[in-house]
Amino acid sequence: MSSKTEMKDLELVCIIVNKGLGSKIMQTAKKHGISGGTVLVGKGTVNNKILEMLALNNVKKEVILMGSNKGIASQALEKLNEKFKFNKPNHGIAFTTSINKIFGASSFKQDRIIESGGADSNMYHAITVIIEKGNAEDVIDAATEAGSKGGTIINARGSGIHETSKVFSMAIEPEKEIVLILSEQESTDAIVSSIRKKLKIDEPGNGIIFIQDINETYGLYK
Repeated sequence: MSSKTEMKDLELVCIIVNKGLGSKIMQTAKKHGISGGTVLVGKGTVNNKILEMLALNNVKKEVILMGSNKGIASQALEKLNEKFKFNKPNHGIAFTTSINKIFGASSFKQDRIIESGGADSNMYHAITVIIEKGNAEDVIDAATEAGSKGGTIINARGSGIHETSKVFSMAIEPEKEIVLILSEQESTDAIVSSIRKKLKIDEPGNGIIFIQDINETYGLYK
């Protein structure tokens, strides 16, 4: 078992881009030391009145999840940003969060932490909401009312009615949706409170919300 020091060096790299870029990002990440990952198909939300009128405001997205030690993750994310230009509008969002434990993956070598050009530590939160299928848009609406600029919706249904899929090592029953929202820390409480009220999250069976600190970000704009 890894020591607590080793655990602190493990990070989850999450990248959200338009559909079709996932494989290219995985290939580039591999060249810079990240051995593998998972690509999920999601749906982004665009806050644009004209696109909404034309029913074009939902954008197909790919969510890439990759685990690595902190030094390699920082280096790889910097190189990915150089190639895919996350810092340009509508080119994608990339961020890292700390992993407390990891099972079923190859052992990671410890490297020194390398600083990169991302945002200052812990300026943002990742808000993850797991709800019944069909309620994701209500989550986005509630978050937007509290100041959020949108989110990414992931369909977590398994391939068979008796199967489950796993996201962040949690079993997700069929007919669920996952909504991932990135927020500035000062906005998190208001966004979470709005979602809890609109979706009645505190009532049994209505959903789960969890919040993670984000370590580095690219592509987020105020």
